[in-house]
Amino acid sequence: MHIDKIDRKILRALALNGRASVSDIAALAGLSQSACTRRIQALESSGRITGYAARLGRRALGFRLVALVDISLNTQVEEDLAAFERAIAEIDGVIECALVSGAQDYRLKLLCRDLDDYERLHREHLGRLPNVVTISSSFVLREVPTRKEVDALIGDVG
Repeated sequence: MHIDKIDRKILRALALNGRASVSDIAALAGLSQSACTRRIQALESSGRITGYAARLGRRALGFRLVALVDISLNTQVEEDLAAFERAIAEIDGVIECALVSGAQDYRLKLLCRDLDDYERLHREHLGRLPNVVTISSSFVLREVPTRKEVDALIGDVG
């Protein structure tokens, strides 16, 4: 399925407001409501739209610390990587985990209530992960606005 300028308008509208009505999106895209609904359904069926979610205010919910954690393992055997990934999936607070290239094997992003909460996660979970050689943590001081993901994924609709 080719993504044209109209699909990009629909994707941008839904990415910025997943609760936008079909009539609002249709007006923005210059379509009838039925044509807009068909396009949205096609975007969903093709996997270009994978779901809808609310963005939560982490600070308002009590999570004031974001930790970036680099982990090196003593092995690159697929079974050991899989065991590590299964263990990570069980840890509350880990919101991202990526196998990365470079000096470390994994980069984690953790949400913590405070430094004491991070210390507990480190002691009870991170320090007990299988095959870990090193753990290096950094704390986010400020998040800097950058290009929005929607712009990177679908580009300009101009």
